[in-house]
Order: sequence, then structure tokens, then C-alpha cells
Amino acid sequence: MQADLKNRTKVKKLFIPVSLGMLCASFTIVPPVPVKSKAIIAPVTGKKAAIPPFISDAVCDVYITAGLEEKGLSELAFKQAWKGYQFLVQQKSIHRTGYLTVCDYSKSSREKRLYIIDIGRKRLISHTYVAHGRNSGNEYASSFSNKPESLQSSLGFYITSTTYDGENGLSLRLSGVDRGFNDNAFARSIVLHGAAYVDAVRVAKGTIMGRSFGCPAVSKKEAARIIHTIKNGSCLFIYYPDKYYSKTSTILNG
Repeated sequence: MQADLKNRTKVKKLFIPVSLGMLCASFTIVPPVPVKSKAIIAPVTGKKAAIPPFISDAVCDVYITAGLEEKGLSELAFKQAWKGYQFLVQQKSIHRTGYLTVCDYSKSSREKRLYIIDIGRKRLISHTYVAHGRNSGNEYASSFSNKPESLQSSLGFYITSTTYDGENGLSLRLSGVDRGFNDNAFARSIVLHGAAYVDAVRVAKGTIMGRSFGCPAVSKKEAARIIHTIKNGSCLFIYYPDKYYSKTSTILNG
């Protein structure tokens, strides 16, 4: 009887949902602040999964606990975002390590594709619409550039900077730190700002979001809250499944 109980205990310890196991197997990076092993609720199955210590210290703990899969953020997008975020933390390039912002430009502009994640609490604190550059595409972004006057969005990692009041109201300066992909962002005046052409009403009417000159523009109603949350030294990542970027980004491959 004791042997039978022991075997059943082993089975419980090894039970991990398939999606979680596949995700966790692909991550080996240790986060800045280790997290103790604990039971969490997998949002897809609703079942408790015992997270082994070597996995709970990895990205999947944040991904699952924050419910990012439920909100449409792919594992690959978050994997890249987390990898670059940790690299920048290790390099002491970002001062506000508590937040990670991801713009997922693989998704339609009709969808909410901006995610602001509270890393410490493992919570998604903002999930909303964001525009891409005029020459990057219509409903979907597909072309990206680091060149001045291209009117295209730029892929890669940014560090948020200071705010200012400009023609678009309160705006947040962004410093591109992905060499060759977005390091002209400051010179191009690529900033996060509010815009009238980004609004849930457009989606309800079946209209795609308007497009910017290359800036990640958000709704005017939400701009101030978003800007004040992530300003002054947090990490922002603009994602698209581009093979060349994935292979050559100095941050992803650093």
C-alpha cells in the first residue's frame, strides 16, 4: 500500500499540461529575481500544475500566471520579449525592471495587441490597441525599417525615456537599443503617443485602425495612463516573426 501511494505521488508531481511543458522546455534563462516553486492554475485547463523549481524560475511562470496565452500573446512573442528583457536587465540598461511592454505586430490592428505586464506580480495590467506605421502595412504590419522618413515601424527593443507635450499631446520618448533595427528611433522622433485614429469604436464599425508615421500610437483615452506606467526606463518590445531579426538581433543573440 505504501508503494502504491508512493507511485501515485510521483504521478501527481510529474503532471504538467502539454502546452506548459512545451513552453517550459524551450526556456533556460533564469529571471533576475528567482521565484519559489508553487502550484499555479493553468488558464486553459483550469487544473493545478506543480511547477518544478527549475521551471518556476523561468519565463513560463509569468506567461501562465499572467494569462497571456488567453489574451492572444503567442509563446514565441513572449519568449523573445523575455529573452531581450533579461539581457537588458543583466546589462543594467533598464532602470525600471518591474514592467515589460510588448507590441505584437503579427496581429491585426483590429485586435488588442499591446500588452503591459507587471513582472513582479505576474499580472497583465494593460491590453489594448496600438497602431503601426503608415508604410508598414494596412490592417497587418509586414514591412519594417530603421530609416528616417520611411514612415515604417521598427522592430526590436526600446527603453522608455522622458515625456513631453507635443502636437499629439502627452508623448513618451523611446530609445531604440537594437542596433541596425531601431537605433535611429530617437532621431526619427519615434514616440508612444495618443491618436484619434486608434479607438475601439473603429473596430465596432468594421474599420481598421489608422496608421502613424512609425510610432506605436495608442488611444487618446488611454495614452496618459499607459505613458505614466511605463515611462523613465522600462523595456518595450515590438515583435514580428521576422527570421532575419531573430537571427541577427544583438540583443536576442547577445
